[in-house]
Amino acid sequence: MTNHSITFTHALCRAPSRSVTDGLRAEDHGAPDPDVFAREHAGYVAALRQTGAEVTVLEAAEAFPDSVFIEDPALCLKGVAIVLRPGAPTRRGEAAALRPDLQRLFPEIRDLGPGGFVDGGDILCSDTEVMVGLSARTDAQGVAQLRPIVEDLGYQLRLVETPPEILHFKTESSLLDPETILASPRLAATGCFDGYRVIETAPGEEGAANAIRFNAPVFLSQGFSQSADRLSDAGYEVRELPTSAAALLDGGLSCMSLRYSLPDR
Repeated sequence: MTNHSITFTHALCRAPSRSVTDGLRAEDHGAPDPDVFAREHAGYVAALRQTGAEVTVLEAAEAFPDSVFIEDPALCLKGVAIVLRPGAPTRRGEAAALRPDLQRLFPEIRDLGPGGFVDGGDILCSDTEVMVGLSARTDAQGVAQLRPIVEDLGYQLRLVETPPEILHFKTESSLLDPETILASPRLAATGCFDGYRVIETAPGEEGAANAIRFNAPVFLSQGFSQSADRLSDAGYEVRELPTSAAALLDGGLSCMSLRYSLPDR
């Protein structure tokens, strides 16, 4: 049986814009260098392709500095693209800008109902469950609009709370396999992953938790050697990628792609 939460035939990315220097950030540690971001993004795309997936890279959207973080305006489940509504005011046009590309690539599109906000970075999906973390970017009204869509696709939706100091739910969590989650100790301590095996990141390496399992490998941001060792010791194939530019904008590995499989046609 294919584990559709970790096995993908396709990914959709968007090239970083030159305007990425104006991207949102919770704390200002300096603007990312657009050339460095472009190099790191190209390496990220190449790594996904090396797993055998077909990766489409959309042109940069200069009007939206954060649009390289393509995961936030959409969710892909079972070959269906769900158009979301990002919570940050400067990002609310991203979903409409992305929709034509989703229409071109997916056999079915569904739209979030009116009212509320949902960022894709707050959504963690296993094979059977969609966990959505309430955050500064995702509210209960938005989740209420998402619930019937994901339940119609055969998933249970579970609402959880993201600690206020964590931007997105997936900033500090990721799915390693359908039964196992990588999480920071502070997010794991909330009990939101009851029922899963949890591997905690090493002390001081919370940023490692924004990893992605994409086919065989687990992609991990560079610079978290102790967490990488924990995953290797647990039997996972770990590949480390540079994400220094994305990190300056509170971004990471999961943010930069929509990962999906399409039904046989």
